[in-house]
Amino acid sequence: MKLPYSIFAISMIAASLALSSGALAQDNKPQSETSASIAATAAPVLGSLKIIDNVVGTGDEAQVGKVAVVHYSGWLYDPNAADLHGKAFDSSVNRGPFSFPLGARRVIQGWDQGVVGMKVGGKRTLIIPSQLAYGERNVGNGLIPPNSDLIFDVELLEVVTPAPRPADEQPNVPVEKIDKKVGKGKEAVAGKKVTVHYTGWLRNPKAKDQHGKEFDSSRKREAFTFTLGAREVIPGWDQGVAGMKEGGKRTLIIPAVMAYGKSGVGNGLIPPNSDLVFDVELLKVK
Repeated sequence: MKLPYSIFAISMIAASLALSSGALAQDNKPQSETSASIAATAAPVLGSLKIIDNVVGTGDEAQVGKVAVVHYSGWLYDPNAADLHGKAFDSSVNRGPFSFPLGARRVIQGWDQGVVGMKVGGKRTLIIPSQLAYGERNVGNGLIPPNSDLIFDVELLEVVTPAPRPADEQPNVPVEKIDKKVGKGKEAVAGKKVTVHYTGWLRNPKAKDQHGKEFDSSRKREAFTFTLGAREVIPGWDQGVAGMKEGGKRTLIIPAVMAYGKSGVGNGLIPPNSDLVFDVELLKVK
């Protein structure tokens, strides 16, 4: 579930990423030349992150701890395509730029590694092996199948230095927690690895159970493991799962600001400013 910024760093999904498929051709290079360059750089079987700078920026540099503001488009990696672009699964171009803190694990590892070093105005292609993306997870009900290598075009628009905030500052937006079953095992506390099954819906306040459209479920694949309190998932999860005990079942009603906020995720899968509902079962605490 690292579309949470990916959702899960769409953090997400996150998490929850650059330009359209024509972006490479806009760099004053013939499309065939650019495609050949990318194809020559990529290994037949991806084992590591591949970075291709199409335009080198001249502005501020993206560094760990800074907030990167980008436009992006993402495709499944297709080694048989001339430009290696398979099916498109997400793009910020039609909804607005995407911002994330570099190195905070709010996005997939391939992003945290691949955007570092870019300068404002730069355009970069990232060819990301599955182990640095979503691994064995099935994201968005097949939107990104298990073990998918990905390709992104990323344009760095701005680099922002975040204002310091007190270490003890907590989000002031509560997550509603409804315990359907109180567990009797180990308690989920910050720093522990927790394994859960979950199903997520868009919140529909008019529905009796508040369930709108379902957008993801681990029960269709395998349980999901993350480190509680490490910001590997959306803030609503870090807050909402804390205090559960093994064997417990809990419903989380998460306001948008504690989920994907104004960005949304998954090319409309989770629209901007969406409140979410999750049913979570805590299987293991380690």
